[in-house]
Amino acid sequence: MVEVEPHSVVRLLGTDILYTPGVRAGNWLFMTGHEAFDFENGVPAEVAGPANFPTYGPPRYRREGDFILRRCRDMLAGCGASLATSVRLDQYYPTHEAVDPYHLSRRAYFGDYIPPSTSVVMNRCLGERMSMNVSLIAVLPHDDWTIEPVYPTDVEAPSWSGFVPAITCNDFVFVAGQMASGGDRAIDPEARVPEFARWGGSDIRKQTEFLITRKLEPALRAAGSALPLSLKAQVYIEGIEHFPDFVDVWNRFFSQSPCALTIVPTRTFGTVGGIIEINLLALRDGARTKKEIINAPLPAMVSYGPAAVRAGDLLLLSGLMPIETDGSVPGQSLAGDFAALRCRAYHQMRRLLGIAEHTCRAAGTSLTQVVRAHQFHRDIGDVPATQRAWQVQCPGLPVPFGAVGVPAPLPVTEADLILDLWVHV
Repeated sequence: MVEVEPHSVVRLLGTDILYTPGVRAGNWLFMTGHEAFDFENGVPAEVAGPANFPTYGPPRYRREGDFILRRCRDMLAGCGASLATSVRLDQYYPTHEAVDPYHLSRRAYFGDYIPPSTSVVMNRCLGERMSMNVSLIAVLPHDDWTIEPVYPTDVEAPSWSGFVPAITCNDFVFVAGQMASGGDRAIDPEARVPEFARWGGSDIRKQTEFLITRKLEPALRAAGSALPLSLKAQVYIEGIEHFPDFVDVWNRFFSQSPCALTIVPTRTFGTVGGIIEINLLALRDGARTKKEIINAPLPAMVSYGPAAVRAGDLLLLSGLMPIETDGSVPGQSLAGDFAALRCRAYHQMRRLLGIAEHTCRAAGTSLTQVVRAHQFHRDIGDVPATQRAWQVQCPGLPVPFGAVGVPAPLPVTEADLILDLWVHV
């Protein structure tokens, strides 16, 4: 069996948190949760700037972007790959002001090919002074893993971003984060309730349907795929009040062949008026790799999608939320005189990891084979408690995780996090 191979293992900034900034699994390379700090010593001088002259040299945001992408480039090179073999980028920012300087870094390091990308504004990064959290997926160079850019008609990336809207690689299709707009244009009028109308639909329903029919379907079709071949969708929505309408529209298109689905509350987006962004992973039509829906039993409300979808050596879990069938949340009962013992995030993560392990076993793998773990926290200060839960569940495992703070409340109002996992089979 091919095991997950950590690129390196660190105790994050002198804590007992075991972290790996990158892993190799088969032909895949995953780099998750990168911020512009040294894993052992914190923010280096090249990012912070000279003492007493912090504005000397490039802007702070540009220095952060350069530091992250230089480290990713060097790590990929150490595995025999390069930024040119990247297939996906995910970026989270606590301020939109960091995006343009980061884009300058991205163009400088990636050149003419920037892989499908998703960028959203969240509440904060793991590091208090950090302005971007970056995750990257790449592949090892191989004749069977050639990356082919796809430029579907009317599915454009903004000129200031410059990423490829979609790519094919081996049997897989990666579609960049899409909004209900086109290129450098505003949200399409078809995806908005007219200003003069008191009713006539809702923005979330209109934007969701527009995204599926005018963005995702055309992108998949141009790549030789289709909606039923979708494996995993990450959905970012501004305002949890919009989640039920989104799910209702989504299920109209995906009920017959669902994909793993993670929905995350989001502070804002790059396009004014946009309240939703979706990225997608799918299979090509006629692929040797087959889509298998893993119907491991889950508590009724813990996820919006199926337990997981397997495709070849990837197991893609739907986003997990800590809630039991009776509506209770782990750790919620420790209250009153014993509130100091609650440590809710620990109990919630322990429960989620137990559910995830059950799903992994149903698919013939184990949580110890995790290759990408995104933790979306209401309070980023809960990270130590959640990493302690990882060590209880998987002792000695260096976790390839990224953690960002998201707007509260979460869909489960008493929940403290949402967990999104990719696992190697």
